[in-house]
Amino acid sequence: MNGKLFLVPTPIGNLEDITYRAVRILKESDTVLAEDTRHAARLLQHLGIDRKTHAHHQHNEHKALKGVIHLLQEGQQVALISDAGTPGISDPGFLLVRACLREGIAVETLPGPTAFVPALVNSGLPCDRFCFEGFLPVKKGRQTRLKELAGESRTMVFYEAPHRLLKTMDELIGFFGPGRHASVSRELTKVYEETVRGTLEEIKTYFEQNALKGEFVICVAGVKYEEK
Repeated sequence: MNGKLFLVPTPIGNLEDITYRAVRILKESDTVLAEDTRHAARLLQHLGIDRKTHAHHQHNEHKALKGVIHLLQEGQQVALISDAGTPGISDPGFLLVRACLREGIAVETLPGPTAFVPALVNSGLPCDRFCFEGFLPVKKGRQTRLKELAGESRTMVFYEAPHRLLKTMDELIGFFGPGRHASVSRELTKVYEETVRGTLEEIKTYFEQNALKGEFVICVAGVKYEEK
């Protein structure tokens, strides 16, 4: 009988956000695949779980697929974790899930932490309908994507690294206008968690004068949004 692949969300900052079920699945798994084995080892040690981890990240996931599928076909229970949040959301996971489904191998995804949900709900912008964009293309296709989104009516959610934040804010202002309402969250669930709300121009000015640390989630109002 085939084994099963479990996608296990891990905390995005505060370790108390791990679920009882996630801990149990990690304890019961024969193999744990991790985006960064060093990071995973620290988490497992904190949870009192003695499991060897194997690297599964964007640079080796194509090459590693065959070996993981073989383990699952032998009947192993395999857990996939990313450095933070839910695997497959701007992190490796999609290719492995697709390969498992093609081979008739069961896949189960646990609910749990992901950065964009608290950032969106806390933004003060409409969250009944939204579009998740994740990281914009770094080079090719970036301008084209922003041009396409200029007319988007739903709240848009982006991820961004600290060293690109100000450049991205400039681009958002250029395509959406300086007065578009937005929210930027960083260090979610951690001690220095911060959310800055206002227009794109106001938020850019704030971060020009303050530290750019942590991973950022940017929420931008849709084109038809009006603050009441």
